[in-house]
Amino acid sequence: METTSRTVTQEVSADAGRKADGYLLAAFPWYGLDEAFTGPRWLMQVGSAADGTVEHGATGHGAEPTIKVETQESERFAVVVTVASRPVRRSADGTGVLDATSVSTAAWLAGSGLLAHTWPTQMDRSLRQDWLDQQTMIAWELADDLEGESWNELMLPVDGEPTPFCYRESEYGWVLAGTSGADGAEGVHLGAYGRGMSAYGLGFSVIEDLGAYKG
Repeated sequence: METTSRTVTQEVSADAGRKADGYLLAAFPWYGLDEAFTGPRWLMQVGSAADGTVEHGATGHGAEPTIKVETQESERFAVVVTVASRPVRRSADGTGVLDATSVSTAAWLAGSGLLAHTWPTQMDRSLRQDWLDQQTMIAWELADDLEGESWNELMLPVDGEPTPFCYRESEYGWVLAGTSGADGAEGVHLGAYGRGMSAYGLGFSVIEDLGAYKG
């Protein structure tokens, strides 16, 4: 049994290491909740361009969310999305251009991330994809209109500096988006979403050690 347990532990560690590899390839700093959060931390996944350049990724805090109806009400989690600040640029094959990233990019990734872990309790499972498609389109439209009435301003610390975020709530959780860095030019775009944890008391900081994030 001891040998089996050690083997399982080694396999889990190897899986965590492989997942961290994508984060280590990024040319920008990753953000998570600051040291005031003392709960579990875990890696999610990164998003890369066609040429392999890491563009964005997410880190989780609290209980890993599911779409199980029976657990959603008790779930407490916050996910932080980091998006590389990129100008308009040529595509890898040279045939076109890629859009610049922005706070709207972070808001879209956060909004769609929350939807991925949401299951309306009153809905039949066979209808979920239609619901998800509809809500995803709404999330896109909301992310493209950060000055609209659906959003409020929320000041939260980023690396200890008060930073404005666009913030909205829904029956499924909350979403926010902003930019790190005092002038917004040299930082990264930040998004976050969560459920069961209040966004009002959160703070964000650069992750110094990815080893603190398991999984």
